[in-house]
Amino acid sequence: MTAEAALAIPALVLFAVALLWGLAAAAAQIQCVDAARAGARMAARSEPQARAVEAARSTAPDGARVAVERAGDLWRVRVEAPAPGPAPWAMTLHAEAAALAEDTVGAEGTVEAHAPPRAHDPRGAGAPPGAEHPPGAASGAVP
Repeated sequence: MTAEAALAIPALVLFAVALLWGLAAAAAQIQCVDAARAGARMAARSEPQARAVEAARSTAPDGARVAVERAGDLWRVRVEAPAPGPAPWAMTLHAEAAALAEDTVGAEGTVEAHAPPRAHDPRGAGAPPGAEHPPGAASGAVP
């Protein structure tokens, strides 16, 4: 065995271990995102808060912490979990999701209730930006 091989093989093994750890951490991060979304959907449907936490925990990685709170019309769910792997590489993964509470949709004071009505567009659906009238239409101006 040459000296180069003696140095290269441990470096390749270390690289492979780091790559596998990175893939496991990425998969755990995706689980955190999915868990936060599931919890937010459950809370937004006016399910009991305990069921929203349960839905998030069932999707989250092992050892995850789940927090559910309501801020105005939004339910926010935050999921934190330790990244898998050895302790020296320990880091905390987190994800947050928010969903509009269904009991506020269309209620007085929400954005939907105060949205201005849409005006009729005289340009037509396919008119380019800046066109005031469809091609061939009179502009109404007197020459």
